Amino acid sequence: MPVPGYVDYQRREYCRDIRCPIQRLLEQAAEGSDEHEQVRAVCKGDCIHTTYEFHHWLMERGYEVVRKA
Repeated sequence: MPVPGYVDYQRREYCRDIRCPIQRLLEQAAEGSDEHEQVRAVCKGDCIHTTYEFHHWLMERGYEVVRKA
């Protein structure tokens, strides 16, 4: 649910912005293919970037983490 006056983070926006090599492989593979699912598994379980990097990327771009009360 979007917060009025704010923009939601778009899926894989960080990955695309930092030009992650895994994201590039994901974009080259046909969605739903075995290759796509194998590359996606790397993102889901063995991301080459840290939450620290992601969190600081968010802050640098003015994102705020919002949680429902």
